[in-house]
Amino acid sequence: MLAGRSIILGVTGGIAAYKAAELASALTRAGALVNVVMTQAAQEFVQPLTFAALTGRPVHTTLFGPLTSGPIPHIELAARADLAVIAPATANILAKLAHGLADDLLSSLLLAVTCPVLLCPAMNAAMYAHPAVQANLHRLKEMGYHIVEPEVGRLACGVEGRGRMPAPEVILEHIKRIFSFPGDLSGLKVLVTAGGTREPLDPVRYISDRSSGKMGYALAAAAVERGAVVTLVSAPTSLSPPAGVELVSVETARQMYQAVIERFSRYDVVIKAAAVADYRPKLVSGQKIKKTEGSLILELEKNPDILYELGQRKTPHQTLVGFAAETEDLEANALQKLSKKNLDLLVANDVTQPGAGFGADTNIVKLFFADGRIQSLPIMDKKTLAHRILDAVLELRSERNQK
Repeated sequence: MLAGRSIILGVTGGIAAYKAAELASALTRAGALVNVVMTQAAQEFVQPLTFAALTGRPVHTTLFGPLTSGPIPHIELAARADLAVIAPATANILAKLAHGLADDLLSSLLLAVTCPVLLCPAMNAAMYAHPAVQANLHRLKEMGYHIVEPEVGRLACGVEGRGRMPAPEVILEHIKRIFSFPGDLSGLKVLVTAGGTREPLDPVRYISDRSSGKMGYALAAAAVERGAVVTLVSAPTSLSPPAGVELVSVETARQMYQAVIERFSRYDVVIKAAAVADYRPKLVSGQKIKKTEGSLILELEKNPDILYELGQRKTPHQTLVGFAAETEDLEANALQKLSKKNLDLLVANDVTQPGAGFGADTNIVKLFFADGRIQSLPIMDKKTLAHRILDAVLELRSERNQK
């Protein structure tokens, strides 16, 4: 699995750098071509010569140093990398990545790579628990970085807590898992919608819903990992788009309608995970609406039904997936929507269930298929669920091709 793979091993300045030497050795024995990049602080813990001896390859330490096969180290290394692994990943490098800083070879390189990046945080337990570090980790996960959580145990500083870098063999398993994505969506073009649309009332107010966009962004990230060409049409969210997707930003339901309809015919799979407003204010004030003594009556008019329109336009080679967030009669409402919208698959959840509501990192859904099958899934994180949905899409397309 790793033979011939070009892997960047970034080593930053933590005591766990000695474990990175073991990881470099294990990767090399597995047949990978390991290019070690060390920060200046990392060299205070382990000498570059150690990694050169273990990998049989030169070690890169400076942004302006020579590279035998090219003049610009971070561009040359990034261009040929299949994976980048940062072990240990200190609080400093996490902060740089989360905010796009590039002041040395490693941080510059990580902004230039297009391959997956695996981060292995390791630091003092109090540092790891700090709100700023946790916020950076949360942001990095949303950006599509793979993260191996640190272990709980005795740290080099003498305290017990979470912050210890996992053993090299554990990290190696995570690396193999990343490469195990089958690329089974290669050759397919996938369009995903995400977020909750906003319908303006006046220049400062709008009608919207509780959608965070997390499910749609997880689907887009999972599809990219599996080799698809992905376009993400997103209403406003606080999320960063996954690496490798084309982002189309919209705000209102009509803008999303236009963006999706004009692209629809070019895509093999369309997954409508966005929470699109069914109604919009009939009149939008050009100035801020002021509070008065009486009541305010708001007249609404229907927005276009994007999913219904796609169902009418769908061709035999296309797969259309919809979502339904329900608060009652889940199965009856889901089956009705599946039929009315002419969907191949509907993903439905009861948002009143703990762990399944808007904004949660997990979900509990049922999959409703056009042939009448219903599959109930247990609670799981949204990235795992995204892969389960894509598995179902591939199953549908395979069945269709066999007919």
